[in-house]
Amino acid sequence: MSGEAQEREGWGAFQVPARRHRVEETIRGSRFITSVARTRDEAEARAFVQEISQEFSDATHNCWAFVAGPPGETARIGLSDDGEPHGTAGRPMLETLLHSQVGEICAVTTRYYGGTKLGRGGLGRAYAGGVNLALESLPTAEKVDRTPVRIRVEYAAVDPLFRLLEALGAVREGEEYGEDVEVTAAVPTKALQRLRREVAQVTSGQGEVAQME
Repeated sequence: MSGEAQEREGWGAFQVPARRHRVEETIRGSRFITSVARTRDEAEARAFVQEISQEFSDATHNCWAFVAGPPGETARIGLSDDGEPHGTAGRPMLETLLHSQVGEICAVTTRYYGGTKLGRGGLGRAYAGGVNLALESLPTAEKVDRTPVRIRVEYAAVDPLFRLLEALGAVREGEEYGEDVEVTAAVPTKALQRLRREVAQVTSGQGEVAQME
């Protein structure tokens, strides 16, 4: 990871699924289909689980797990073995998600039983493996919590300000040129303190940074 990426990570940036994704494998006759989606909260996760369970309503099991927050955060998690022996499906799936470095994610692994029992260890490996297989090819996007701000600086400070905003990973949304220059931008929330400090430095304390509603 580059130094810039590490700094953005420190501002709360993390990877999320860019779109829905599905993989499939067969293990000792059983068909395992793992569907993954971005789910921002528990309601979205449960809605996705219900949708996949309805799509594969004839399956033997539709086991699932979700992490509805940043990677590794356990405040908003859920899991279900959906009829498999306790601890052999949902828990291995959840542990895999928690260690994946991807957040706001839900996985549903559908099983069509193929006639051969896998045993508790085999089931755990199969369900964790399905999630791992999906994660290997999952397209992701970066999410950053941002705060809208309005920045006022004199003309001489505009170029340094633009370079600063770019370095912070901010999104410039508009400029107004009058007696001074007012710039609106969406700035990583955890970078606000640095923004205020450096705007003060480049403007000798004359610049202003105000959060917008």
